[in-house]
Amino acid sequence: MRDMIIFAGRSNVGKSTLIFRLTGKWVKRGKRPGVTRKPTEVNWRGKIIVDMPGFGFMSGVPKRVQEKVKDEIVRFIEEKADEIELAVLVVDGKAAPEIIERWEKRGEIPIDVEFYQFLRELNIPTIVAVNKLDKIKNLQRTINFLAEKFGVPPSEINETFVPISAKFGKNLDKLRLTMEKKLKEGREKPSENLKDDVGDGLLDSVE
Repeated sequence: MRDMIIFAGRSNVGKSTLIFRLTGKWVKRGKRPGVTRKPTEVNWRGKIIVDMPGFGFMSGVPKRVQEKVKDEIVRFIEEKADEIELAVLVVDGKAAPEIIERWEKRGEIPIDVEFYQFLRELNIPTIVAVNKLDKIKNLQRTINFLAEKFGVPPSEINETFVPISAKFGKNLDKLRLTMEKKLKEGREKPSENLKDDVGDGLLDSVE
Protein backbone atom coordinates (compact mmCIF):
# COMPACT_ATOMS: atom_id res chain seq x y z
CA MET A 1 0.00 0.00 0.00
CA ARG A 2 1.32 3.42 -0.98
CA ASP A 3 1.10 6.60 1.07
CA MET A 4 -0.58 9.21 -1.10
CA ILE A 5 -1.35 12.91 -0.79
CA ILE A 6 -3.75 14.16 -3.43
CA PHE A 7 -4.21 17.73 -4.64
CA ALA A 8 -7.68 18.27 -6.06
CA GLY A 9 -9.81 21.22 -7.14
CA ARG A 10 -11.53 22.99 -9.99
CA SER A 11 -9.65 23.59 -13.21
CA ASN A 12 -7.12 26.41 -13.18
CA VAL A 13 -7.05 27.05 -9.40
CA GLY A 14 -3.29 26.51 -9.09
CA LYS A 15 -2.90 22.87 -8.01
CA SER A 16 0.13 22.16 -10.17
CA THR A 17 1.84 25.41 -9.20
CA LEU A 18 1.22 24.67 -5.53
CA ILE A 19 2.73 21.19 -5.84
CA PHE A 20 5.84 22.70 -7.41
CA ARG A 21 6.10 25.28 -4.64
CA LEU A 22 5.80 22.61 -1.94
CA THR A 23 7.92 19.85 -3.45
CA GLY A 24 10.15 21.42 -6.10
CA LYS A 25 8.77 18.81 -8.49
CA TRP A 26 7.45 19.90 -11.83
CA VAL A 27 4.15 18.49 -12.98
CA LYS A 28 2.48 19.30 -16.26
CA ARG A 29 0.90 22.72 -15.92
CA GLY A 30 -0.67 25.30 -18.12
CA LYS A 31 -2.69 28.48 -18.11
CA ARG A 32 -5.58 26.91 -20.00
CA PRO A 33 -8.09 24.98 -17.86
CA GLY A 34 -8.12 21.25 -18.49
CA VAL A 35 -4.42 20.77 -19.23
CA THR A 36 -4.13 18.07 -16.55
CA ARG A 37 -6.49 15.30 -17.74
CA LYS A 38 -5.25 12.31 -15.73
CA PRO A 39 -3.74 11.94 -12.24
CA THR A 40 -0.04 12.83 -12.33
CA GLU A 41 2.21 11.33 -9.66
CA VAL A 42 5.54 12.54 -8.25
CA ASN A 43 7.59 11.10 -5.40
CA TRP A 44 8.33 13.37 -2.45
CA ARG A 45 9.74 12.49 0.97
CA GLY A 46 8.55 8.92 0.78
CA LYS A 47 5.06 9.97 -0.31
CA ILE A 48 3.27 9.81 -3.63
CA ILE A 49 2.00 13.29 -4.49
CA VAL A 50 -0.92 13.15 -6.93
CA ASP A 51 -2.00 16.12 -9.04
CA MET A 52 -5.63 15.34 -9.84
CA PRO A 53 -7.28 16.61 -13.01
CA GLY A 54 -9.32 19.75 -12.53
CA PHE A 55 -13.06 19.27 -12.24
CA GLY A 56 -15.77 21.62 -13.43
CA PHE A 57 -15.81 23.80 -16.50
CA MET A 58 -12.90 23.49 -18.93
CA SER A 59 -12.77 26.07 -21.69
CA GLY A 60 -12.63 24.53 -25.15
CA VAL A 61 -12.98 20.96 -23.83
CA PRO A 62 -16.00 18.97 -25.11
CA LYS A 63 -18.59 18.22 -22.43
CA ARG A 64 -18.28 14.46 -22.96
CA VAL A 65 -14.55 14.74 -22.16
CA GLN A 66 -15.33 16.79 -19.07
CA GLU A 67 -17.82 14.13 -17.96
CA LYS A 68 -15.25 11.40 -18.50
CA VAL A 69 -12.61 13.31 -16.51
CA LYS A 70 -14.90 13.84 -13.52
CA ASP A 71 -15.99 10.20 -13.52
CA GLU A 72 -12.35 9.13 -13.51
CA ILE A 73 -11.58 11.49 -10.59
CA VAL A 74 -14.37 9.98 -8.48
CA ARG A 75 -13.38 6.42 -9.39
CA PHE A 76 -9.69 7.03 -8.67
CA ILE A 77 -10.37 8.49 -5.23
CA GLU A 78 -12.86 5.79 -4.27
CA GLU A 79 -10.50 3.01 -5.36
CA LYS A 80 -7.45 4.58 -3.68
CA ALA A 81 -9.23 5.87 -0.55
CA ASP A 82 -7.35 3.52 1.79
CA GLU A 83 -4.02 4.71 0.39
CA ILE A 84 -4.80 8.43 0.53
CA GLU A 85 -3.41 9.85 3.77
CA LEU A 86 -4.37 13.42 3.03
CA ALA A 87 -6.27 15.49 0.48
CA VAL A 88 -5.54 19.13 -0.24
CA LEU A 89 -8.56 20.72 -1.89
CA VAL A 90 -7.39 23.88 -3.68
CA VAL A 91 -9.95 26.62 -4.23
CA ASP A 92 -9.70 30.02 -5.88
CA GLY A 93 -10.28 32.31 -2.93
CA LYS A 94 -11.28 35.22 -5.14
CA ALA A 95 -13.74 33.36 -7.38
CA ALA A 96 -15.10 30.61 -5.10
CA PRO A 97 -17.69 32.66 -3.16
CA GLU A 98 -19.24 33.99 -6.37
CA ILE A 99 -19.26 30.54 -7.99
CA ILE A 100 -20.81 28.94 -4.89
CA GLU A 101 -23.57 31.54 -4.76
CA ARG A 102 -24.26 31.09 -8.47
CA TRP A 103 -24.67 27.34 -8.07
CA GLU A 104 -26.93 27.77 -5.04
CA LYS A 105 -29.17 30.19 -6.96
CA ARG A 106 -29.63 27.42 -9.54
CA GLY A 107 -30.71 25.13 -6.73
CA GLU A 108 -27.58 22.98 -7.03
CA ILE A 109 -24.95 21.93 -4.51
CA PRO A 110 -21.78 23.87 -5.44
CA ILE A 111 -19.17 21.55 -6.88
CA ASP A 112 -16.40 22.59 -4.44
CA VAL A 113 -18.73 21.99 -1.49
CA GLU A 114 -19.82 18.60 -2.77
CA PHE A 115 -16.24 17.56 -3.45
CA TYR A 116 -15.19 18.48 0.09
CA GLN A 117 -18.10 16.47 1.48
CA PHE A 118 -17.18 13.55 -0.78
CA LEU A 119 -13.63 13.47 0.62
CA ARG A 120 -14.86 13.71 4.20
CA GLU A 121 -17.45 10.96 3.68
CA LEU A 122 -14.60 8.73 2.55
CA ASN A 123 -12.90 9.64 5.86
CA ILE A 124 -9.95 11.23 4.06
CA PRO A 125 -8.31 14.01 6.15
CA THR A 126 -8.77 17.16 4.09
CA ILE A 127 -7.25 20.63 4.06
CA VAL A 128 -8.70 23.45 1.96
CA ALA A 129 -5.93 25.59 0.48
CA VAL A 130 -7.55 28.95 -0.28
CA ASN A 131 -5.37 30.10 -3.15
CA LYS A 132 -4.86 33.50 -4.78
CA LEU A 133 -4.52 35.19 -1.39
CA ASP A 134 -3.17 38.31 -3.09
CA LYS A 135 -6.50 38.82 -4.88
CA ILE A 136 -8.83 38.35 -1.89
CA LYS A 137 -10.21 41.68 -0.63
CA ASN A 138 -11.59 40.53 2.74
CA LEU A 139 -9.78 37.36 3.78
CA GLN A 140 -11.58 36.65 7.05
CA ARG A 141 -15.00 37.13 5.49
CA THR A 142 -14.03 34.79 2.65
CA ILE A 143 -12.79 32.09 5.04
CA ASN A 144 -15.91 32.37 7.20
CA PHE A 145 -18.11 32.17 4.11
CA LEU A 146 -16.36 29.03 2.87
CA ALA A 147 -16.46 27.42 6.32
CA GLU A 148 -20.21 27.98 6.53
CA LYS A 149 -20.83 26.55 3.06
CA PHE A 150 -18.50 23.58 3.60
CA GLY A 151 -20.10 22.82 6.96
CA VAL A 152 -16.90 23.31 8.95
CA PRO A 153 -17.52 24.41 12.58
CA PRO A 154 -15.69 27.51 13.86
CA SER A 155 -13.47 25.40 16.12
CA GLU A 156 -12.04 23.60 13.06
CA ILE A 157 -11.60 26.55 10.68
CA ASN A 158 -7.91 27.17 11.41
CA GLU A 159 -6.93 23.54 10.90
CA THR A 160 -9.05 23.17 7.75
CA PHE A 161 -8.63 26.40 5.76
CA VAL A 162 -5.19 27.77 4.92
CA PRO A 163 -5.00 30.94 2.79
CA ILE A 164 -2.05 30.84 0.39
CA SER A 165 -0.63 32.27 -2.79
CA ALA A 166 0.91 29.50 -4.88
CA LYS A 167 2.05 32.05 -7.46
CA PHE A 168 3.99 34.16 -4.96
CA GLY A 169 4.77 31.43 -2.41
CA LYS A 170 2.91 33.14 0.45
CA ASN A 171 1.94 31.32 3.66
CA LEU A 172 3.22 27.96 2.44
CA ASP A 173 4.95 27.32 5.77
CA LYS A 174 1.55 27.38 7.46
CA LEU A 175 0.23 24.95 4.86
CA ARG A 176 3.17 22.58 5.39
CA LEU A 177 2.68 22.63 9.16
CA THR A 178 -1.05 22.00 8.78
CA MET A 179 -0.37 19.11 6.41
CA GLU A 180 2.14 17.59 8.82
CA LYS A 181 -0.35 17.91 11.69
CA LYS A 182 -3.10 16.20 9.69
CA LEU A 183 -0.75 13.41 8.65
CA LYS A 184 0.25 12.77 12.27
CA GLU A 185 -3.35 12.76 13.44
CA GLY A 186 -4.37 10.28 10.77
CA ARG A 187 -7.92 9.27 10.06
CA GLU A 188 -10.87 9.73 12.33
CA LYS A 189 -13.10 6.81 13.20
CA PRO A 190 -15.72 6.43 10.46
CA SER A 191 -19.12 7.86 11.31
CA GLU A 192 -22.07 5.49 11.45
CA ASN A 193 -24.04 8.07 9.54
CA LEU A 194 -21.99 7.76 6.37
CA LYS A 195 -24.06 7.09 3.30
CA ASP A 196 -23.51 3.89 1.35
CA ASP A 197 -23.68 5.81 -1.92
CA VAL A 198 -20.62 7.98 -1.39
CA GLY A 199 -19.72 9.62 -4.66
CA ASP A 200 -22.92 8.65 -6.44
CA GLY A 201 -24.01 11.62 -8.48
CA LEU A 202 -20.95 13.65 -7.50
CA LEU A 203 -19.99 16.17 -10.14
CA ASP A 204 -23.05 15.21 -12.18
CA SER A 205 -23.10 18.63 -13.80
CA VAL A 206 -20.29 20.86 -14.90
CA GLU A 207 -20.56 24.60 -14.94
